[in-house]
Amino acid sequence: MTRRPSRLVRVLSPALAAGTLLCTAACSDDGGTDGSRVRGITASQVAGQRQTPSPTATLTTDGARTALITEADIEDDWTQVKDTEADNWHDSLLIGTVDVSDFLTAKAQASDCQRLLDSLFDDDLLGRPSGASELRGFQQGDSRLLYQVASYDRTDPQESLNWLGTLPEKCDQFTVTDGTEKRTVQVIEISLPKVGDARQGLRVTVQGSAGGDDATLTLDVAAVRVGDDAITVTAGGLDGDENDSAQQAVQQGTQRLKDVLAGKSPAPSPN
Repeated sequence: MTRRPSRLVRVLSPALAAGTLLCTAACSDDGGTDGSRVRGITASQVAGQRQTPSPTATLTTDGARTALITEADIEDDWTQVKDTEADNWHDSLLIGTVDVSDFLTAKAQASDCQRLLDSLFDDDLLGRPSGASELRGFQQGDSRLLYQVASYDRTDPQESLNWLGTLPEKCDQFTVTDGTEKRTVQVIEISLPKVGDARQGLRVTVQGSAGGDDATLTLDVAAVRVGDDAITVTAGGLDGDENDSAQQAVQQGTQRLKDVLAGKSPAPSPN
């Protein structure tokens, strides 16, 4: 796959170097359904109609940092990692070129699926933030969770949310090639808590190999818009289901961001 030259080449964590393992965390469950797409209030349903947000403050770097979630917000046994480590996470199972022959409308749909993989690898699901941006990473066994708060005041996060909403249909299942290796990717929609002005959740599953053994990477991906700002969550790994933690991150994180934008101190994290 041709990498974007502006991005730094990332290195896998030594603990996961035995193959092509995870990083940008994000796996999970589809909200308790039997695999069918769950449709709550999502970005695709608002069809680009922007709702007027209540907070109007400009998100600063300090504000974005304050809005980040903590270990207490996602419970379980998550451990916060150094910011420099989280910034260099990546999963090489996401590297590859989408096979155009899998699609009826070929290049158009393949391009969207390629963009999805690239944005997951590069941690810019909603595009490059145009304003303040802060991220925090957590690790639990072989699973990881990456949480970002960012401002998109000079771009339009709603457009990216609408695009995400089209992917369960456009990128339902496709093949990625990386050298001689082929991987199968599946994308479904997952439900999210009804928070923020608009939201979109996806589960991305990649079946391939790591260290010569069969491996399945499962990532739960969530994005929530609050005005021109947004939070994004990627949680999961080779261990599978981290849906509960992703849901908690969305619920607690959106409220923290709203509090910061309203000039309030975020409430203490739950025990």
